[in-house]
Amino acid sequence: MISHWIGELIRLVYRLVLLSVIVFSVACCVSQTASENSGQHPSKTYVYECESGDSIVVNIKDQSAWLFLPHNTVQLHPVAGEDETFSNGSITYWRQGEQATIETPDKKYQQCRNNRQLAIWENAKLRGVDFRATGNEPGWYLEISQMEKILLVTDYGQRRLEFTSIERSTDPVARTTIYHANNDKHKLVLALEGRKCTDSMSEQQFQTTVMFVLDEIEYRGCGAALH
Repeated sequence: MISHWIGELIRLVYRLVLLSVIVFSVACCVSQTASENSGQHPSKTYVYECESGDSIVVNIKDQSAWLFLPHNTVQLHPVAGEDETFSNGSITYWRQGEQATIETPDKKYQQCRNNRQLAIWENAKLRGVDFRATGNEPGWYLEISQMEKILLVTDYGQRRLEFTSIERSTDPVARTTIYHANNDKHKLVLALEGRKCTDSMSEQQFQTTVMFVLDEIEYRGCGAALH
């Protein structure tokens, strides 16, 4: 009888030790992930349309907020103890969700709401993208940076392809530029035509019609130069 209880006690201790090891391992992983994520400060861009009719771009990166005001650009820093509040002593920016208030010595911008669609394009511009295009069914977007790199994201963001081996030719008369690009697995032929284009879903107007063939599959959409 005593040996039976001793055996049960040993098994119980073993289970407790094993459980402690598992909990410690999970805690270490969570702690490591949280520590790694805490060091990441991805760029966020907002295009605020205010009740005054002004449009103000705000880019938040590395714990600083850059405000592109109508007449100047300023850098603001977080206000201690105030969530989503940035200031430099004379200019203050408050953000709550998609709305914001911006106060300067000369003017207070109120009822400012972020235009998400414009913010996507402005963020690409601030990242150094020279040309951006989008299309639907399935959703895709394409970015050309410094004419040396093409980023293509297709299938509603499920597939991301990068091309750095690029050949470009331009026909000024036809107002068309053709890109031939490839990487280890995919080939891309991209045509930009200087002809007005309307997005099939948003009905937004663009100055460039875009067509490309990726691995023999054709895509169409609209785009615009950002610089």
